[in-house]
Amino acid sequence: MHPGEIQIDDGLVRALLARQFPQWAALPLARVESSGTVNAMFRLGDQLAVRLPLVENGAASIGREAEWLPKLGRQLDGQPYRRPGGQVAGSSLRARIPRVVGVGAAAADYPCPWLVVEWLPGAAPALGSEPGADALARDLGAFVCALRRVGTADAPSGYRGGALHPLDDAVHDCLGQVEDLVDVAALARLWDESLSAAPWAGAPVWTHGDLLAANLLVADQRLSAVLDFGAAGIGDPACDVMAAWGVLPASARDVFRRAIGADDVMWLRGRGWALSQAAIALPYYRETNPGMTASSLHILTELMSGEHS
Repeated sequence: MHPGEIQIDDGLVRALLARQFPQWAALPLARVESSGTVNAMFRLGDQLAVRLPLVENGAASIGREAEWLPKLGRQLDGQPYRRPGGQVAGSSLRARIPRVVGVGAAAADYPCPWLVVEWLPGAAPALGSEPGADALARDLGAFVCALRRVGTADAPSGYRGGALHPLDDAVHDCLGQVEDLVDVAALARLWDESLSAAPWAGAPVWTHGDLLAANLLVADQRLSAVLDFGAAGIGDPACDVMAAWGVLPASARDVFRRAIGADDVMWLRGRGWALSQAAIALPYYRETNPGMTASSLHILTELMSGEHS
């Protein structure tokens, strides 16, 4: 997928484990097939997973997760299931986040830090057609609101927590590369509408920053886990609104919107984040990552459908 991508196989992972975490080195190991673009994932035994950057610049996201997943986990664990106004709407937050159980160091045969994390059961939601979508929308909204309530002292800036305008040239250039797949003019109009939205004027809050279907797990038609916090940090909460088009069908978007308390302006900015993520990813991964290609095309198709609710 990337220039200079690191070749990672079972033998390398076993060698790293044997040197740094020998207590786990003999456990069964299997690569997890995924559309991930930054990290390779291996299931380790029944309860663990190994997460290793595919490119050297992925080391920063591993460092972010190593530092912040434990802190976020402590603040999210046991949080009540609340609505945006603060009313308790259920017993406790359902979705879990990965628990870091080991931080591996770079080595002569592998240049990046890496993680051993708890294995979380579940499956990624189907693109736009998950049964029980309203419940998933409420669970996802509850998670987004809980994350916003986490303390921001010393927190890093999020990967997508800033303004949309710096992405303008990239969005137009990338849309031009996929004009055989999408209605470029329609998407450009939607993009310009998002750019016209007033910027976030509140205090920065915690955001996940990459709420795609591939980064979520569902069990029994409910959100069970949120994965991949390499882009997480503080900023404009609108970036997490992108889940409305990347995860949910049109019928459940109003449920999600009410759950996160998004006004018209935040919704416009969130739509811009969804559009920019998909537009930039689609030409880059078109020939190398079928899962990311399908996700990007799905988002752009949903946006083109004229669904603005």
